[in-house]
Amino acid sequence: MSDSAPGYRRIYRVVRRIPRGSVATYGQIAGLAGIPRQARQVGYALHALRRGSDVPWQRVINAKGEVSERSTPGCEGLQRAALESEGVIFDMRGRVDLGRYQWRPR
Repeated sequence: MSDSAPGYRRIYRVVRRIPRGSVATYGQIAGLAGIPRQARQVGYALHALRRGSDVPWQRVINAKGEVSERSTPGCEGLQRAALESEGVIFDMRGRVDLGRYQWRPR
Protein backbone atom coordinates (compact mmCIF):
# COMPACT_ATOMS: atom_id res chain seq x y z
CA MET A 1 0.00 0.00 0.00
CA SER A 2 1.24 3.48 -0.86
CA ASP A 3 1.94 6.11 1.77
CA SER A 4 -0.76 8.21 0.08
CA ALA A 5 -3.60 5.74 0.72
CA PRO A 6 -6.59 7.42 2.44
CA GLY A 7 -6.28 5.42 5.66
CA TYR A 8 -2.61 6.18 5.89
CA ARG A 9 -3.21 9.90 5.34
CA ARG A 10 -5.49 9.96 8.42
CA ILE A 11 -2.73 8.34 10.45
CA TYR A 12 -0.14 10.80 9.16
CA ARG A 13 -2.37 13.77 10.03
CA VAL A 14 -2.53 12.57 13.63
CA VAL A 15 1.20 11.82 13.87
CA ARG A 16 2.03 15.31 12.54
CA ARG A 17 0.20 16.77 15.56
CA ILE A 18 2.53 15.15 18.12
CA PRO A 19 4.66 17.99 19.49
CA ARG A 20 8.43 17.88 19.59
CA GLY A 21 9.61 16.24 22.82
CA SER A 22 6.46 14.14 23.16
CA VAL A 23 5.54 10.61 22.13
CA ALA A 24 2.36 8.69 21.37
CA THR A 25 1.68 4.97 21.22
CA TYR A 26 0.67 3.05 18.13
CA GLY A 27 -2.69 2.26 19.74
CA GLN A 28 -3.24 5.87 20.71
CA ILE A 29 -2.63 6.99 17.12
CA ALA A 30 -5.00 4.31 15.83
CA GLY A 31 -7.77 5.52 18.12
CA LEU A 32 -7.26 9.16 17.21
CA ALA A 33 -7.22 8.25 13.51
CA GLY A 34 -10.60 6.54 13.84
CA ILE A 35 -9.33 2.97 13.62
CA PRO A 36 -9.32 1.79 17.26
CA ARG A 37 -7.49 -1.45 18.06
CA GLN A 38 -5.54 -1.21 14.79
CA ALA A 39 -2.10 -0.38 16.19
CA ARG A 40 -0.41 -2.61 13.60
CA GLN A 41 -2.01 -0.57 10.83
CA VAL A 42 -0.25 2.48 12.27
CA GLY A 43 3.03 0.59 12.15
CA TYR A 44 2.44 -0.39 8.53
CA ALA A 45 1.63 3.22 7.64
CA LEU A 46 4.79 4.53 9.27
CA HIS A 47 6.86 1.82 7.58
CA ALA A 48 5.45 2.94 4.20
CA LEU A 49 6.71 6.50 4.61
CA ARG A 50 9.12 7.73 1.98
CA ARG A 51 12.59 8.84 3.02
CA GLY A 52 12.56 12.55 3.84
CA SER A 53 8.87 12.60 4.82
CA ASP A 54 7.74 15.42 7.13
CA VAL A 55 5.80 12.95 9.30
CA PRO A 56 7.58 12.72 12.70
CA TRP A 57 7.45 8.91 12.77
CA GLN A 58 10.07 8.78 15.53
CA ARG A 59 7.50 10.07 18.03
CA VAL A 60 5.42 6.86 17.86
CA ILE A 61 6.46 4.10 20.27
CA ASN A 62 4.85 1.01 21.73
CA ALA A 63 2.54 0.82 24.74
CA LYS A 64 5.43 -0.24 27.00
CA GLY A 65 7.16 3.05 26.27
CA GLU A 66 9.78 1.35 24.11
CA VAL A 67 11.01 1.80 20.58
CA SER A 68 9.69 -1.23 18.71
CA GLU A 69 12.07 -3.64 17.02
CA ARG A 70 12.41 -3.32 13.25
CA SER A 71 13.32 -5.74 10.50
CA THR A 72 16.07 -3.34 9.38
CA PRO A 73 18.98 -3.34 11.84
CA GLY A 74 19.85 0.03 13.34
CA CYS A 75 16.49 1.72 12.92
CA GLU A 76 15.75 1.46 16.64
CA GLY A 77 18.92 3.39 17.44
CA LEU A 78 18.04 6.05 14.88
CA GLN A 79 14.59 6.51 16.40
CA ARG A 80 15.96 6.66 19.93
CA ALA A 81 18.60 9.22 18.92
CA ALA A 82 15.96 11.36 17.21
CA LEU A 83 13.79 11.32 20.35
CA GLU A 84 16.74 12.07 22.62
CA SER A 85 17.62 15.05 20.42
CA GLU A 86 14.11 16.34 21.15
CA GLY A 87 14.67 16.00 24.90
CA VAL A 88 12.93 12.66 25.48
CA ILE A 89 14.75 10.66 28.16
CA PHE A 90 14.98 6.86 28.21
CA ASP A 91 15.46 4.92 31.44
CA MET A 92 18.03 2.18 31.99
CA ARG A 93 15.64 -0.39 30.46
CA GLY A 94 15.25 1.67 27.28
CA ARG A 95 11.78 2.94 28.14
CA VAL A 96 10.21 6.36 28.01
CA ASP A 97 8.11 7.50 30.98
CA LEU A 98 4.70 7.74 29.30
CA GLY A 99 3.34 9.63 32.29
CA ARG A 100 5.78 12.41 31.52
CA TYR A 101 6.23 12.33 27.73
CA GLN A 102 2.98 10.93 26.29
CA TRP A 103 1.12 13.43 24.15
CA ARG A 104 -2.34 14.25 25.46
CA PRO A 105 -4.31 16.01 22.72
CA ARG A 106 -7.21 18.21 23.72
